[in-house]
Amino acid sequence: MSHHVLLVEDSSLVTDALRTLFEQTGRRVSVAPTVSAAVEACVGDMPDLVLLDLTLPDGDGLSLFDELKSRGLTPTTVVAMTGHDDPRVRARCLEAGCREVLVKPVSIRELLRRVDAWVGV
Repeated sequence: MSHHVLLVEDSSLVTDALRTLFEQTGRRVSVAPTVSAAVEACVGDMPDLVLLDLTLPDGDGLSLFDELKSRGLTPTTVVAMTGHDDPRVRARCLEAGCREVLVKPVSIRELLRRVDAWVGV
């Protein structure tokens, strides 16, 4: 069974690159460019892993947790991705429920290693 990864990211450059990477490594990939699209994607098919950008057109990516909780849904593993290496941002993400916080740009090798660990490969 292939693991389902949801990329919550509004940059098509980033999502195109990550989609290609994950599909080449046998994962099923969905993309949501907004918080509302991510909620709908999770309602229809809860992913094994959510890679969550914090700055989205319709708000703070962390609001995804509140939106899902209001629908009685709990994502399995959410990892925040941010361009800001700020301890306050990291703390907010972990308090919200993120398993980890990655600072962009992320090494491809490191990302794949961590994804394998997060989804239990």
